[in-house]
Amino acid sequence: MTELNLYQVDAFTTDIFGGNPACVIPLERWLPDEQLLLLARENAVAETAFFIPQEEGFALRWFTPEIEMDLCGHATLASAHVIKTFLNYNKDSILFTSASGPLKVTFSGARYVLDFPSRKPVAATLPDVISRSLSKQPQEVLKARDYVLVYAHEQDIRDIEIDRQILDQINLDPGGVIVTAPGEHCDFVSRFFTPQASILEDPVTGSAHCSLIPYWSEKLGKKELNALQLSKRLGTLFCTDNGERVLIAGNARTYSAGKCWI
Repeated sequence: MTELNLYQVDAFTTDIFGGNPACVIPLERWLPDEQLLLLARENAVAETAFFIPQEEGFALRWFTPEIEMDLCGHATLASAHVIKTFLNYNKDSILFTSASGPLKVTFSGARYVLDFPSRKPVAATLPDVISRSLSKQPQEVLKARDYVLVYAHEQDIRDIEIDRQILDQINLDPGGVIVTAPGEHCDFVSRFFTPQASILEDPVTGSAHCSLIPYWSEKLGKKELNALQLSKRLGTLFCTDNGERVLIAGNARTYSAGKCWI
C-alpha cells in the first residue's frame, strides 16, 4: 500500500466553501491511469490534479471522476497553491507541462495568475438536444472546445434551468456548455454545465474563460476584465486578453491537508 499526500483547495475564492474545490495529489512518478482515475472518483470533486517534479517545473494532469481532462483552470491554480504553500517552493512562478502545452503560473501577492492558451469561439449551430435542455434560448451560439451560449442579461444566467435528462443525451467529451452574459457589477458572468458528468454544474471553470475572455474582450473593447461565475459557490476571476494567450487570476484557500492510500 502506498501513502500519498492529499490536499483539497477552494480555488477562485478568498472564502472556504466558496469557489471550486479541487483535490491535489503530488507524486514522485506517474501511477497507472486506472489508479489515477480511481483516486479522482474517490475524491468525488469536479477535478483531481496530479503532478510530478521535472527539471524545469512539474508535469500536471487532471482527472474528473469520469475522464482525464485536456485543461483545467481551478485545479491548476490549486496545484500552484499546494506547491507554494506546502512544498517550500521559493520561486515567483511555476512552469507546468500538460496536455495543453506549457502553462505558467505566477504569484502576484495573494493571487495566482494562470497563463493559458486562448480558445476564441466561432459561430456555431446549437445541437437540438442542448437547445431542448435549456429553459431559455440564447441570443448567440459559438463554439471552441465548449459551446458558448450568449444571453442579454445577468439575470438570464442566474435564472436558467437545465433539464438534465435531456442534456445527458449528448456527449461533448471533454467539453461542456457555457452560458454567459454581461455582468451588472463586473464585465461578464457565466455558468458551466457538463453533460453525462457526475457533477452537472461546475462551480468555477477556469478553462471556460479561455473562450470567454477573447469573446468578451472583443465585445466590450477592453483587455482587462473582471468576471463572476454564478454557481451557488460563486467564483471571482481577474482576466486579461493577451492575444494568443489569456491570463486568469484568482485566489485560493486550503480546505484540508491529509493522506490517502492506494
